[in-house]
Amino acid sequence: MASIYDFSAKTLDGNEKSLADFRGQVVLVVNTASKCGFTPQYEGLETLYKDLHTRGFEILGFPCNQFGGQEPGNEQDIGQFCTLNYGVTFPMFAKIDVNGSDAHPLYKFLKEAKKGIAGTAAIKWNFTKFLVDREGNVVERFAPNVKPAEIEPEVTRLL
Repeated sequence: MASIYDFSAKTLDGNEKSLADFRGQVVLVVNTASKCGFTPQYEGLETLYKDLHTRGFEILGFPCNQFGGQEPGNEQDIGQFCTLNYGVTFPMFAKIDVNGSDAHPLYKFLKEAKKGIAGTAAIKWNFTKFLVDREGNVVERFAPNVKPAEIEPEVTRLL
């Protein structure tokens, strides 16, 4: 696997979506949760998406329940929560694992492409973010506490 375009994932409505559909876009991949202290970042993510989407920017949200059970709902619950509470319009995918033997292949790739603090690959918490350039290369990894507005200069540079 050479880029994120080599992967696919199920959307919240259960359809398989090829990430090749996002070829040529700058992409921010985020593992999300509805009941996390960082959940209000949905608002900042949606603002960033609305501001930059027309310039070729995508955000892909991947709900995950591996950190404190903070994403307990099913796909319908997740979709309703994101829409009603934060007006999320960027693509959201079905709940996945990001760590362990059942980690989604995309996340295995992302973690190897850009390691975290002290060279560790594991995702430490919800709202870890991976920034991908227009060629599908992972160029940066951001910790959960990095707010979407702080990422905007990096995104803009790639656009």
